[in-house]
Amino acid sequence: MVIKVFLATSSGSTAIKKKQQDVLGFLEALKIDFAQLDIACNEENRMWMRENVPEEKKPENGIPLPPQIFNNESYCGDYDTFFDAKEDNDVYTFLGLPAPPGSKEEQEEDE
Repeated sequence: MVIKVFLATSSGSTAIKKKQQDVLGFLEALKIDFAQLDIACNEENRMWMRENVPEEKKPENGIPLPPQIFNNESYCGDYDTFFDAKEDNDVYTFLGLPAPPGSKEEQEEDE
């Protein structure tokens, strides 16, 4: 399973840069393997991301902004849903990954 984080390395938006860093930093801290896919320099990545974000998850203008998170081909969510999962200690569930032994998420699953 590969977690794919679609991001824009040359975004002019400080808010987008902060959101991308938050996602990447959190995944690194949890030692979750992931791949960064740049949509600013790679048209294929941009088109794949836009085509695979579910219609109901796209903003009104129809163009989803980075970061967008996938588990292989399965859409996980955008920054807001990632943030909510992080706040609820549900990141592994959000990512479609098994919670590691001893984690808060695994303990909640056992209850």
